[in-house]
Amino acid sequence: MSTRGVTVTPLATFRNETPYPFCPGCGHGPILDHLNAALVKLQLDPRQVVIVSDIGCSGLSDQYFDTSAFHGLHGRSITYATGIKLARPELTVIVVMGDGGTGIGGAHLLSAARRNIGITVLVFNNMNFGMTGGQHSTTTPTGAFTATTPDGNLERPLDVCATASVNGAAFVCRATSFDADLSDRIAEGIRHPGFAILDIWEPCTAYFVPRNRLTKKALFDTLEQLRFPTGVLQRFEIREYAAAYRAAHAAELGAATLPVRPITPRFTAALQRPTRFVIAGSAGGRVGSAARLLARAAILSGLHAALRNDYAVTVKTGHSTSELILSPAPIDYAGVTRPDVLLVLSADGRKQARKYLAVMDANADVLALRDFAALETGARLTVLDFAAAGLRISAAQHALAAVAMAAARLGLLPAEALDEAVRGGEPEHVATNLKALEAGRILASR
Repeated sequence: MSTRGVTVTPLATFRNETPYPFCPGCGHGPILDHLNAALVKLQLDPRQVVIVSDIGCSGLSDQYFDTSAFHGLHGRSITYATGIKLARPELTVIVVMGDGGTGIGGAHLLSAARRNIGITVLVFNNMNFGMTGGQHSTTTPTGAFTATTPDGNLERPLDVCATASVNGAAFVCRATSFDADLSDRIAEGIRHPGFAILDIWEPCTAYFVPRNRLTKKALFDTLEQLRFPTGVLQRFEIREYAAAYRAAHAAELGAATLPVRPITPRFTAALQRPTRFVIAGSAGGRVGSAARLLARAAILSGLHAALRNDYAVTVKTGHSTSELILSPAPIDYAGVTRPDVLLVLSADGRKQARKYLAVMDANADVLALRDFAALETGARLTVLDFAAAGLRISAAQHALAAVAMAAARLGLLPAEALDEAVRGGEPEHVATNLKALEAGRILASR
């Protein structure tokens, strides 16, 4: 297979080694296996595939694939996917969402269908909110028992396929997780130009199956009773919105692409191999900002950088963790399971760091604030004690100071590159950020 002049070895799987966490008998696993089979059949470049998810059990799905991914708020996955497709029309964008999202994000579903945005939507339809206790959703069948309809659901379920069809979806299919040809239907949807949606019915063995004595036969009987036909229900070709938009605005967009503002390398890094960096701290500790500045400094030094941030749903409380890979060669997978460098900056960060500490060895480095000097790890442990060194910096500066120390101590990239990254950042933080860099370098020299 060739992609843009680069020879790519055919892939036997798009799945990584992360095991599924789903309940026994849940349909999510089989659907994801069919998605993997569809991607293998199509032999897409994984760097050009984006899996977009939101909240719920299905929202865990993007992490099991070695592709690009975006995870966001409940019911908003189609919105994110629309933005990605408009910005990068050459990408294959696949939405993985639950039936809960079809209610919470119903307006987004309608708009994407009528605009004919070139994305593929897989609805994991288990007829209830399976992650939060089995409450009824927009697709719960009439009479079904759920946590919020103990006497039987009085509402008629949303017909996802009919709704998408009448609003102009180019490809519409209703299927089940039991279908042997599901991977073929998913591949067909991905290949089809324009908006494609597959409403995939499946069992929720934790809640819906026990409360409704749902069997495989009963699921198919329910579809028949509701007069919900299965198979490919609509297929036609109509201009795809992202392509139509670019054609209509070619003069403003130049070569029919959005303008790119590249970061031009100005420095040279001595780094010879990929280095995996994790910063574990708390929300409000400018963890993400420090990681972003380090990534920018790496690019300014001629390196490749990949950044993944994780934080709690609360504001200004809870953990904030950044996983960063710096490499002299292109990076195909952005996740970090075994860091080369780990910074532990708060109690929240220490909790998140446990999984990393457990797999790090004597070839890795842990830099931890004084409060965590007793960390148990097989890695080399360096204690960061700014106060003892006479360095007066605030807690909000700890992350960037620790980054500067690690960069200097380990020779990751030139100090000038970090300085330049800071000067090109938010003007109101330049002075304090430069002070944090200096503190980290002073500590590294002692």
